[in-house]
Order: sequence, then C-alpha cells, then structure tokens
Amino acid sequence: MPSEFSGKHVTVAGLGVSGVPAAKVLHGLGAHVTVVNDGADERARTQAAELEALGVTVRLGDGAASDSGSAAGLPEGTELIVTAPGWKPTKPLFTAAEQAGVPVWGDVELAWRLRGHGGRKAAPWLAVTGTNGKTTTVQMLASILDAAGLRTAAVGNIGVSLLDAVTGDTEYDVLAVELSSYQLHWAPSLRAHSAVVLNLAADHLDWHGSMEAYAADKGRVYEGNQVACVYNVADRATEDLVRAADVEEGCRAVGFTLGTPGPSQLGVVEGLLVDRAFVEDRHKNAQELAEVSDVNPPAPHNIANALAAAALARAYGVPAAAVRDGLRAFTPDAHRIAHVADVDGVAYVDDSKATNTHAAEASLAAYEPIVWIAGGLAKGATFDELVAGAAKRLRGAVLIGADRALIREALARHAPEVPVVDLDRTDTGAMPQAVREARRLAEPGDTVLLAPACASMDMFTNYNKRGDAFAEAVRELGA
Repeated sequence: MPSEFSGKHVTVAGLGVSGVPAAKVLHGLGAHVTVVNDGADERARTQAAELEALGVTVRLGDGAASDSGSAAGLPEGTELIVTAPGWKPTKPLFTAAEQAGVPVWGDVELAWRLRGHGGRKAAPWLAVTGTNGKTTTVQMLASILDAAGLRTAAVGNIGVSLLDAVTGDTEYDVLAVELSSYQLHWAPSLRAHSAVVLNLAADHLDWHGSMEAYAADKGRVYEGNQVACVYNVADRATEDLVRAADVEEGCRAVGFTLGTPGPSQLGVVEGLLVDRAFVEDRHKNAQELAEVSDVNPPAPHNIANALAAAALARAYGVPAAAVRDGLRAFTPDAHRIAHVADVDGVAYVDDSKATNTHAAEASLAAYEPIVWIAGGLAKGATFDELVAGAAKRLRGAVLIGADRALIREALARHAPEVPVVDLDRTDTGAMPQAVREARRLAEPGDTVLLAPACASMDMFTNYNKRGDAFAEAVRELGA
C-alpha cells in the first residue's frame, strides 16, 4: 500500500543517531531521499556508504546542501526536510525552506506521524523534558511501566531512535520518551498522553537565542496533553508553561514536590513517596507509593526525578505497587551521583554528568561536608549563585580545566574561607592529582564530589571519560 511519502522528495539534514534511521525509513516508504551532512569524517563516510548502497543520495562536507539547481542551498525538488535535532534553526538550509514554503520536521515529528503505520499499534507517549534529570527520569519511568507488566522502552534523546521504536517489529503498550529542547523545536504536531518539564535553567541559549525561546520550546511538550501536565512545584517556570499550554479537555495539572503534597500533587511525607493526585477524593486521601530508600540514590534531586516518573506512570493508570517495584529495580547510569568508594572514611562520588551549574547545584545539595572537584568548559556560565548556595557545605575545592578561574573567582567572592587548590593544567593527568589533593583536604565523614558544573571537552572526549578517570584515580587511592 503506497504511503504518503511515496515519490516525495525529502532532504534529510544530518547523519548520526537520528539521520541514518530517518533516511532508511523514508527510503523504505518510497521517498526520494537526499541526505546532506556538514561533516565528512570517517564515520560520516561509512554511514554515507551504507545509505548509498540502499539507493539514497548523500552529500557530505561544507556546502553539501547546495547544488547547481538549488535555490539558496535547498536541494532541487525538496518537498520536505527532516532534520537532526542539533541543526540550528538559523541554518541557511532552513531559511531557504521557509522562503520556499517547505516544511521542516525533526526525527521526533516523523516518528510521531508514523505511529500506527502498517497496522502497528500506535503506542501512547509519556514525555519527559527539562534542563537536567531527563534520562534518569525516563529510565525510572520505563522501569515502573515494566514492573506493571507493560511492554515499554526508554526512547528518544538517549541513543535509541524513536523511529526504530515506532516502525520496528515490537509493538509497545506505551513509550517513555526523553525529549530535548532541540527535538521539541522541530516537533510541531506532537501530542503526548502526559508529559513533564522537570526544571528550567539557562542552557543551550546559543542554539535557541534566548531563555524565552528555550523555555517556549520546552513548553511544547505540554501541547495537546490528554491526561496530565506534570510540573515541578519548586520551579515556578514549569507551572507557567502548563498554564500557557493548549491541552485536551479534562487534562490536569499535577505537581511534584519534595515537601508535603497538596491535592493534585505527589510528594514526600515521613520518608514515603505519596500520591494525592491519582486517588479518590484527593482532598482527603493519599496513596503510599514507595519509601524514599527505594530511590537509588536517594539524593534530593533524584527523589524529585522519581516523583516525576511516578506521576507520569500514575497518569497512565499504573498501580502503586508497580511504582515501588520499578524504583527498586532501577539502576542509574554511570557518572550520575555514583558512589565510587570509601577511602579512609571519606566517600568519593562521581557526578561527572553535572555539566552545567543547575545540575551541580542539585548534586552539591545532596552532601555535606564536601570537597568539591570542579571545572572544565563553562559554556558562558557564571558561578556566583552556585557557589553562594553551596558555600556552607564546602570543606575545600580543587579546580581543573580551561575555565577554572571563573569558579575560583566566585569562591573568592562568596566562600573566601574555603581552601582552594587551583591545578594549572588541562591534560587528562590532572584528574589523579585532583583526587590526591581532594584527599588531602578531606576529613573522615566528608564527601569528595566530582560535580564539575562544566563541559568536559577541554580535557576529555566526554563526561563519561572524565568520570572514568575520576573513578580510576579513586581506586588507586585505595590500592
């Protein structure tokens, strides 16, 4: 049976995790596919060869979006562009598309439109976005849904293509979907069953252009929600996005809080996670879901993640026992407030994933006293608010990376009594020295915390490699 894409000329912008599946799916649906990709490295060439063997046209390198018959870089005949999420809206390709009246979708938009294609079950989406905590929350949610006996998967902005999930052989009951602000920008028709914005803090402003534009793209996740728009009671901006959303009639606003929940909220009471949103007579009743100790690890921001995941699961009708069992079964990914070891009475914790100040703030709030290892690429961030909030918890600080001076100066302004070791080096060998210096500053009962508040690329390939280096250096201490 011909699809709506049969014979259609589609340009796929970008290869990688999203572009290659998009090109394959569109080609399989009968589209004439041209892939354009700025880079022409070995990986891109390998992916191009794979697609070309299927009959897909691929153009690599700067200017790949142009040809002799195109207008302003738009490949001739293009009727639709499907873009990788990282391509900025200011790209000349998209300007040309707008001028020509050509729609631009992301891979998420394409996946949304292909739900139910070929007679498959159109599984509803439970969507998660926010500045920090997305992956952990989606994985917690998938674990809870699995504990309820539902066929599910954690998909989206976590390395698993949504296109594979909606067009593959497995028919899911429901999907736990992580969505970045980039993906939401290019997904105009997405309408989730229920969704959450975990938090909002300045991030990716170079891509979005302003905090207002960034927040607006995050808020798209609430558009058309059917059952629940879940928001963070402690972050008023998330509730504001709910108020601004156009949702289906009967959809409810549901808050989560680390405090005692009010009606239509989930929260914490005497060491228990409780639900006052999805119960009969929520003004008088509450349902115990789990114990705080069921959350791994039970740091405050991780408890908030668990409550958000529980809210989405409960919106889908999952019983309380499955929330408890799913949280107990959940194992967090590496480098997310991961306890590495105890050495001489000092705990060493790897939160290399804390690549911005908002994430580091949550990590620093989970421990005290702390010897803090921080630094890297600041990406335009400032550190005064972070340091001022954490000052009383700090035993000391060890600074590494290209932009460490920004953190050193904030410490001098807001925590002048805290001893600081400034390692004037940006090679990978700095990490063992940083750990040794942290050990010297720490006392029994302290936590040495790697929460850099910065990106890693000045010293390491990625935050995973940074965390691995920290863990290896800690193991050497105990050897």
